[in-house]
Amino acid sequence: MTPFGARLRELRAQRGVTLKELATALQVSTAYLSALEHGRRGRPSPGLVHQVNEFFGLIWDDAEELARLARQSHPRVVLDTSGLAPEITDFANRLAKDVRSLTPETVARLNAVLDSRPKAKR
Repeated sequence: MTPFGARLRELRAQRGVTLKELATALQVSTAYLSALEHGRRGRPSPGLVHQVNEFFGLIWDDAEELARLARQSHPRVVLDTSGLAPEITDFANRLAKDVRSLTPETVARLNAVLDSRPKAKR
């Protein structure tokens, strides 16, 4: 499941909206929405994100958060480490190999390290 898919499913559950109801309102197939929720489809288009925001009445911070989650929801990430230090390439390959076995706690710690970096280097 992707971050966008998890949030979409959460919104539907909170509002009591079925997959079919949302698909009809957005004029997409239920199969497509299901694939988005389960991470079997890539990130949604900005237009679809806008439609979801309108459907659920999301504004300001909530709408921007959904757009951010959509941008971070590509289920097949590619890292280009060409020209970087060998340690970085090693880390990227280890992460790709072991990502499925990481616990939520480990991911939270890794995110904390990334979040603690000075903004200029991000």
